[in-house]
Amino acid sequence: QVQLVESGGGLVQAGGSLRLSCAASGRDFSRRAMGWFRQAPGKEREFVAAIWSGGSTYSANSVKGRFTISRDNAKNTVDLQMNNLKPEDTAVYYCAASKGGGYVYRLYEYDSWGQGTQVTVSQ
Repeated sequence: QVQLVESGGGLVQAGGSLRLSCAASGRDFSRRAMGWFRQAPGKEREFVAAIWSGGSTYSANSVKGRFTISRDNAKNTVDLQMNNLKPEDTAVYYCAASKGGGYVYRLYEYDSWGQGTQVTVSQ
C-alpha cells in the first residue's frame, strides 16, 4: 500500500482559490492512478478528480473548468488546484491511490486513503 498525507485545506471566501497537496510514500506510486474525493457532512464520499500515471486526467462535471489535478512522480506528490470555489465545495477532501487505474471515479478502485483535509468556502 501507499501512505498518503494531505495538506493545504482551509477557509476561503467564495470565488477564491486553494491548492491541496498529497504526499505519498511507499512503493509503486508512479504506476498508480491517483484520485481526489470529498465528503460533505451528511453526504456520501464523492469523486472529484483523478490522474493516471502518464498524466491523463478525469474530473467530475461539478468541478470541470475550476479544479485541476496534477502529479509529480519524482516528488511523489499529487496536487489539486481549486479555483472559483463555491460554498457547495465545502467538504473534507481525501487523496487516494488506486489499485489498478480502471474505474477511477469509483471508491472501490482505491486501496489507500489519506486522513483528509477540511476545505470550507464561505459566502
